[in-house]
Amino acid sequence: MQQVLENLTELPSSTGAEEIDLIFLKGIMENPIVKSLAKAHERLEDSKLEAVSDNNLELVNEILEDITPLVNVDENAAELVGILKEPHFQGVTFRVENNDLVIARILHGGMIDRQGLLHVGDIIKEVNGHEVGNNPKELQELLKNISGSVTLKILPSYRDTITPQQSCISMERQPARVRQVFVKCHFDYNPYNDNLIPCKEAGLKFSKGEILQIVNREDPNWWQASHVKEGGSAGLIPSQFLEEKRKAFVRRDWDNSGPFCGTLSSKKKKKMMYLTTRNAEFDRHEIQIYEEVAKMPPFQRKTLVLIGAQGVGRRSLKNRFIVLNPSRFGTTVPFTSRKPREDEKDGQAYKFVSRSEMEADIKAGKYLEHGEYEGNLYGTKIDSILEVVQTGRTCILDVNPQALKVLRTSEFMPYVVFIAAPELETLRAMHKAVVDAGITTKLLTDSDLKKTVDESARIQRAYNHYFDLIIVNDNLDKAFEKLQTATEKLRMEPQWVPISWVY
Repeated sequence: MQQVLENLTELPSSTGAEEIDLIFLKGIMENPIVKSLAKAHERLEDSKLEAVSDNNLELVNEILEDITPLVNVDENAAELVGILKEPHFQGVTFRVENNDLVIARILHGGMIDRQGLLHVGDIIKEVNGHEVGNNPKELQELLKNISGSVTLKILPSYRDTITPQQSCISMERQPARVRQVFVKCHFDYNPYNDNLIPCKEAGLKFSKGEILQIVNREDPNWWQASHVKEGGSAGLIPSQFLEEKRKAFVRRDWDNSGPFCGTLSSKKKKKMMYLTTRNAEFDRHEIQIYEEVAKMPPFQRKTLVLIGAQGVGRRSLKNRFIVLNPSRFGTTVPFTSRKPREDEKDGQAYKFVSRSEMEADIKAGKYLEHGEYEGNLYGTKIDSILEVVQTGRTCILDVNPQALKVLRTSEFMPYVVFIAAPELETLRAMHKAVVDAGITTKLLTDSDLKKTVDESARIQRAYNHYFDLIIVNDNLDKAFEKLQTATEKLRMEPQWVPISWVY
């Protein structure tokens, strides 16, 4: 490919039709699609594919990396990707049981599954007249050296065999409708880094936030799933049970006492108490693996929840949204037990109530969150959120992360955005610009700014599984644009939401 391009470059100049032909030919050869297909061809020429070769999967993955970026612009590339993602030598895994080679698992959607000739529990005895024994590698070598048709001698599993009477009964029944199960992943997974998976090649790689369809959950440790967005054949992923056990023994960076549970040291406990007063309580015992979700058509969320450390600009973003579009967005008026000042009117900045009334409502669970400052109570009442929603507007909230446990239900249907703090240097420069512009007279020290950055990181680690979007606020205008774009998409594109919001 490279030599062809060099030759075209070195050709002598010409005129008329010859020059046009050369320019046209050079344009074709420099086309990214042609380049990628030529690169794939060179890889195939360098290493011829055999039936079962040691580096087949590595070679196929390299080719996929070259041509995957073209799937949206060329249907031939998309078809080739589909073919390469479903090679014929994948689809079944084995286990040794009573000195026999037994089919342990058949991957959903693969060639073997579609043919329906082999079943889980079948014992492989011979391949083209050769005994297999109990070594999967011997079976691989046999298949590697076979050309043409393959004849298997198996001892079938009879666990699903039914009598003629049972068969007649089952024919009269209507087939049961199997509910499709989709999950949102809350962690990254690469089967090639997993020492527990029985067959790395059969594993399914995925990233945090991806949506998977679960097609088989019979194995308590290994589910079968496929990508919803990319499609393709099913692969193995760790089950909820297995991954919970694995993550339960991972040391958390905020826990010095050992795996998963225990008490904090006195120094760490003091810091945690300080952060709690700064709007950052953390769940140290919650493990999130998969969350079952359902696909919904576009709709306006009832609430827009902004989460973040103190001083990252949540209130500025909230106020800008409401000022620019008051017919679509609103917010609550907080309640307080303090006395109103001379220039304050009830219901504007605050709703003023007696301390006894507020304490009674807090005890009755009528507040989403509350706190005390300089001897006065402050809080957000749940009913005040619903009052905004009932006007047809989205209620914007900037609340403590703990409030997500209450808000993330079908009653409030929140879109949760984490406003992350930028790096310390950027935050310092942003604060200086605000002070220089006279917007605030409150000077923050480097220690204050560092606490904001640290608190932001801790909130993200503890509550990341709740977030629909993460925006780093290194520029308030750009952060606002990103948030505005995201809210507009909610009204135009389908959304994956927790299954509890639908059923």
